[in-house]
Amino acid sequence: MDRNWVVNSSPLIILGKLSSLYLFERMCPNLVIPEGVAHELDQGSDNDPARVWIHREGAPFVRNLHKISPLIHAWDLGKGETDVISWAYVHPEYQAVLDDRAARNCAFSLGIQVIGTLGVILLAKKHGILPQVKPLITKLTEQGFRIDSDLVRTVYRLANEE
Repeated sequence: MDRNWVVNSSPLIILGKLSSLYLFERMCPNLVIPEGVAHELDQGSDNDPARVWIHREGAPFVRNLHKISPLIHAWDLGKGETDVISWAYVHPEYQAVLDDRAARNCAFSLGIQVIGTLGVILLAKKHGILPQVKPLITKLTEQGFRIDSDLVRTVYRLANEE
């Protein structure tokens, strides 16, 4: 499992609410959280799991970006998405962990590899870190996260949990 991920705030927030932030550390030896993402997480409530994590276990993964390409700025994305894509653009060995559609489109147009939160969960099952994906996805939908039903069925099929 030698992978490099640069992670946006929404996957951290989502997996934090599922008490599953450990998945990032277990599956990715080279994890990067851009400063802009850490700042976004810091705007959450004091008891938000992702905010707590970024100040404790996640603190060593926070990195500063010195320059953002005008090409990426032109997409007019949020600070976190812009930082994630900028890191992956400068460090092509990194895969961007993004859920936002516009950010994913930007990354794809720049040739950046992308994985989303559901992809991370699916990989965790594939590597034996999670026994099943269904309980996490069910919990997500119960907490009000909107996930396309076709995508959920695809994830279940890929996880052999139809």
